[in-house]
Amino acid sequence: MNVQEKVAVVTGGAHGIGEGLAKRFKAEGARAVVVADIDGEGAEKVAAGIGGFAMYTDVAREADIRRLVDETTSRFGPIDLFCSNAGIFLEGGVDAPDENWLRIRDINVMAHIYAARAVLPGMIARGEGYLLQTISAAGLLTSLDSALYAVTKHAALALAEWIAVTYGDAGIKVSAVCPQGVRTDMLMSDPGNFLMEGSVSVEEVTDAVIAGLAEERFLILPHPEVAEYFRRKADDYDRWLRGMRRLQRQVRAKKAKV
Repeated sequence: MNVQEKVAVVTGGAHGIGEGLAKRFKAEGARAVVVADIDGEGAEKVAAGIGGFAMYTDVAREADIRRLVDETTSRFGPIDLFCSNAGIFLEGGVDAPDENWLRIRDINVMAHIYAARAVLPGMIARGEGYLLQTISAAGLLTSLDSALYAVTKHAALALAEWIAVTYGDAGIKVSAVCPQGVRTDMLMSDPGNFLMEGSVSVEEVTDAVIAGLAEERFLILPHPEVAEYFRRKADDYDRWLRGMRRLQRQVRAKKAKV
């Protein structure tokens, strides 16, 4: 896909990767860019800077996403590219409170489901449409700090795979963006995060996205080494698990010193 003259929607568009995507799509010649975020003021600021349109959207509420899709379609016509980019990180293991599990599920998984429900019927009827899912390398590998994040990102990737398999013959394209550390506020607020080393800029992520969309690749990896890690995991799962346990011990020891 070339985004020129396309209608694109970006959730979580007020900050970080979402802000970068909104700006890049406009720079690439998108006809309309809709910036959606629970931070309505932030969304307005980004939209104003690119001549886009902003909408307050809580992606954990299906009604909000349906309103986003309906309003975008009414103003600009059919959505060509829907970017489910909003996401959160919460630390914790299996003993994390249920409210944390439910909150991260609603934003990191259900929001993708709500978006697919809202846009797929129209896309299928037209025989074309693109879903860009911001996931994480944690969806392919894991998260050392958070069972909640690992589980929800695995689920989001599984959903993206299923949509690609099920609706690919109907003209639906799907890409999953799976970076490791990206220099956004979420990463930079935790100086002890081991992903800081080797992290990439938002601009590097958007470069990878534009290239991935042009090639219509399912996996978009701003960190190419993730592909090798994923291969090692598949080749010898038990060895990979042992290696990850060692890495987790090192990370915990480093954090204890911070």
